[in-house]
Amino acid sequence: MGINITDPEPIQFLDADGAFAPNESAAEYLSEIEDLTLEDIQGWYRSMARSRAFDTECTNLQRQGQLALWAPNLGQEGCQAGFAYATEPQDHLFPTYREHLVADVRGVPLLDLAAQFRGLSHGGWDVSDPKHGNFHLYTVVLGAQAQHAQGVALSMVLDAKRTAGNTALDPNEPGTPTDRAVMCFYGDGTTSQGEANEALVFAQSYQSPVVFVVQNNQYAISVPVARQSRTPIYRRALGFGIPSVQIDGNDALAAYAVGRKFMRDAREGRGPGYIEALTYRIGAHTTSDDPTRYRENEELESWKLKDPLRRIAGYLRQRGVTDETITQIDEEAAAHARTVREEILALPATQPDEMFAHVYAEPHPRIDEQRAWLAAYEASFAGEETS
Repeated sequence: MGINITDPEPIQFLDADGAFAPNESAAEYLSEIEDLTLEDIQGWYRSMARSRAFDTECTNLQRQGQLALWAPNLGQEGCQAGFAYATEPQDHLFPTYREHLVADVRGVPLLDLAAQFRGLSHGGWDVSDPKHGNFHLYTVVLGAQAQHAQGVALSMVLDAKRTAGNTALDPNEPGTPTDRAVMCFYGDGTTSQGEANEALVFAQSYQSPVVFVVQNNQYAISVPVARQSRTPIYRRALGFGIPSVQIDGNDALAAYAVGRKFMRDAREGRGPGYIEALTYRIGAHTTSDDPTRYRENEELESWKLKDPLRRIAGYLRQRGVTDETITQIDEEAAAHARTVREEILALPATQPDEMFAHVYAEPHPRIDEQRAWLAAYEASFAGEETS
């Protein structure tokens, strides 16, 4: 027997054509967009166009054997743009493996993202480098980043308490204001992982300044979300006592407004938040996936009509931005993606010994042992003829 709950309409500011038409659910977030300028929104579109052009190039490169794998971001650019621009420079962001747009906005070179998928680095960028905007490494182990994010958020609470002369950590205390917060991204499939739920327990217990963003793109690889959860995913966080909402994930304005408020609440000591962004993965889960085997073309075509780039471009046109300007942005994005493509192809090959670098912060005997074994193994082939 089910529980009767009436879910509010997902928060939406823009309709599918880009008209500004906030629904009732968006009313309390309208103030969050009051200071946005037309130039700001145009910048969002530029980031979205860059991401899509880069995504297309990398998909093609993988098909040509130049990348080992690629995780397309096609169709999810709207919520990623809104959330990325809703954060402050001091905030930390924990991604999965397809937040290409967020990485770009935070300062991680697109080349570094591609290098990881080309198999040339463990991570591709130095998280401690201020130029990389506190954007942490991609996470392929589903759910691991939720606990990493919660750990960093908890450290922010401890730092704030230490500064105030209070080192006690009591889960019965109210939240502690901090000058930073954490945003953690994952998909609908990850919500069924134990790590994701364990992170919610700790975040709520200690009122950590972390906002969990679920990009519900309707499929966990090949399993539809309806098979994963009989109720909307945002309700799971409500069960932990965490404020949680559902938004139109193809509406960048909705993502920005809600993300901005939730991150500010987190910094002000109001504890964690949870946002389910309803979006759609237009492409494959990764380039090793064939989505035609598990979803109908009619479904795909219906979501294409909700394209986040088309929507934000429609909004810009209604605000007076010309078609020529939008076309110019698209062309600049395509040119940049072509440049990155050439840089990817020019990346030097790595040496086998490099796989042992940066595994641990300090020297480790097990790594030394493995390095010595590999050196001896390679030496055993010395003098042999190769074809």
